[in-house]
Amino acid sequence: MFKFEKKVLNNGLRVILAPMGNTEAVTLLVLVGVGSRYEIKKLNGISHFLEHLFFKGTKSRPKPGQVSRELDGIGANHNAYTSKERTAFWVKLSKNNFDVSLDIVSDILLEPLFDADEIEKERGVILQEIDMYEDNPQRRALEILENVVYGDQPIGWDVAGNKKTVTGIKRKDILKYKTDNYFSKNMVVAVAGNIVKDEVFEKITKTFGKIKKGKNNPPRKAKNTQKSASVKIIDKNLDQTHLTMAFRAYDMFDKKRYALNLLSIILGGKSSSKLFTEIREKLGLAYYIYSWGDQYLDCGYLGMAAGIPHNKLETVVKKIIEITGKIKEKGVSKSDLKHAKNFLRGKTALSFETSDDIASFAAEQELFREKILQPDDILKKIEKVSQDDILKVARDIFRPNKINMAVIGRHEDTKKKEDYYKKLFGKYNLI
Repeated sequence: MFKFEKKVLNNGLRVILAPMGNTEAVTLLVLVGVGSRYEIKKLNGISHFLEHLFFKGTKSRPKPGQVSRELDGIGANHNAYTSKERTAFWVKLSKNNFDVSLDIVSDILLEPLFDADEIEKERGVILQEIDMYEDNPQRRALEILENVVYGDQPIGWDVAGNKKTVTGIKRKDILKYKTDNYFSKNMVVAVAGNIVKDEVFEKITKTFGKIKKGKNNPPRKAKNTQKSASVKIIDKNLDQTHLTMAFRAYDMFDKKRYALNLLSIILGGKSSSKLFTEIREKLGLAYYIYSWGDQYLDCGYLGMAAGIPHNKLETVVKKIIEITGKIKEKGVSKSDLKHAKNFLRGKTALSFETSDDIASFAAEQELFREKILQPDDILKKIEKVSQDDILKVARDIFRPNKINMAVIGRHEDTKKKEDYYKKLFGKYNLI
């Protein structure tokens, strides 16, 4: 059991403290409830752009690189990331230097300069980042998969935006976006590690108590207009084909997510999973192959990915359909379900060994659910999942009108092949 203590500042900002006695480290994490699905189309990528710019100078640290130099000077690990529904800033460092991390993280969020010259420099950095992702087909296939699953709406756009939108973002857009989205009530500050709770809370109150009171507008609700299988195939000169598939499923609040995540483990969440065994071990057609469950505020899916030979795409797709079809028809065995639960229990225990894992676990629950469950509470819910629960989920999601596929590799006549797989999925009907 972890001792999470929640306190709320006068401005509404939530603070989560998690003391750990068996470490010399402390992690400070600030999680903000804003990401790319909060954007309008012409400003797609602005959440990510803004995240970069927070590190480019403040009133008290005006020189480019000064923030990073100070953190590097005390051996701190630090970074930030933007996703579709959150932006995070974190520092992990020695307990003796906690005050430095608090001063810097609060400084970049409260008094960023957003210098015009630095904005232009960072624009170039982000355009290079977009190019880097384009040259990473394994990652790019996953991004395209979500484009296919959700279509042309904020939840379906790339987090980094595209070259056109990033090039068009102005300084005034950045200033307004920060003003409209960085508020106390959609922000959580979590501190985990070797801390004295009262001292840390007092320090956070003095710094983050200055965050503007209020809350941003919610994102546009995800629309689901899918009526049949959706397929996107991109012809690119690569050494292997990167195949991704997704079955529309459940959001982060749906109780069926526990069964879905166990189904994902059984399918491709471990090296003894069905996809791994059938496609890698028996057929030798993939080095990497896996599945996962992804849940957002109001939507989600069960995903699968594999790197395979170009000429074996049809073979692998048919094998995936066969595997999922059998689960839809017969369910999973008692031993498979028990094995998945044991696997998840062990992975959960390992994921709570460090201060950054614990800070992230607490902050995300508080940000989205406003309630922090203990790991044991979550495992109890997972333990209750039955074979029948798995079967119901499989029969609900393994349908032609919920299947999506994105492929990158050497494939000519892409339109013809897309039509072929759409017909295949419809005709096969996944048993």
